Amino acid sequence: MKDIAIHIKDISKKFDEVIALNQISIEIKRGELFGLIGPDGAGKTTLFKILTTLLKPDSGQAFLENLDVTKEISNVRESIGYMPGKFSLYQDLTIFENLSFFATAFGTTIEENYHLIKDIYTQIEPFKNRKAGALSGGMKQKLALCCALIHKPKVLLLDEPTTGVDAVSRKEFWQMLNNIKSQGITIFVSTPYMDEASMCERIALIQNGTILSIETPQNVAASFPLQLFEIKANNKYDLINHLRKWEKSTYCYAFGEYIHWASTDNNISDETIKNYLTEANFNSIVVNKTNATVEDTFMYLMQQSS
Repeated sequence: MKDIAIHIKDISKKFDEVIALNQISIEIKRGELFGLIGPDGAGKTTLFKILTTLLKPDSGQAFLENLDVTKEISNVRESIGYMPGKFSLYQDLTIFENLSFFATAFGTTIEENYHLIKDIYTQIEPFKNRKAGALSGGMKQKLALCCALIHKPKVLLLDEPTTGVDAVSRKEFWQMLNNIKSQGITIFVSTPYMDEASMCERIALIQNGTILSIETPQNVAASFPLQLFEIKANNKYDLINHLRKWEKSTYCYAFGEYIHWASTDNNISDETIKNYLTEANFNSIVVNKTNATVEDTFMYLMQQSS
């Protein structure tokens, strides 16, 4: 596993009768930016807690930089940087005090690894004497990332790091991750936001503790097996219900101002769809062929597995 930073093999975990993870297997290359994409409750946080040694799996194995997460706990913790979904730094300490604490805890200094956090820290350094509890969501995010990086980890594990922050902060955060990746650090990030999938080199789609697909975002989107249409008309609510009742319908979900729809008949024409909707008294009808997104493929795979 010379080129593999994270090796997850057949990991399973149950909580009472709830299956949180069902034989999860993923390999992440060294220096890769890899995304775990899925909704709340899909099993993302459970997997990250296992990788960070906070939980033990019921079965299976996981290795980070060839270290067994169940047997080499201290070494694993020294090798990783972890940013949980919920802000977990010391709210009554300042920005500088939090960063100093984490550097000291890992036996290093801010100065020694400042080059790793410089681009991020300079954005919050003017407020270094402000207590963490008084920071905005975006500033908390930057501080947490600095604290996760300050000991120069080999692997960075980020569990839903952009949840609860504004769109601008989300965009900035992904730009920061690309800069971190350029320094050779492996990044494994989970997110419920399908639009963030395109920021990753490869992604795994997860639902109900099961991996649905592992591929590049482009290949995931391209794997959608049907001709997809974007459809809109005067009454969106009635439109989606009417399309779902049609015997020719096999895929139908709201997607922004449009409905993304696909048929059991892959040769169906735009005109056939328009005529069907016109006969039902819809107006202002727009029907166009369109390319599938990662979200379309995820919804389709989830539909097939249910």
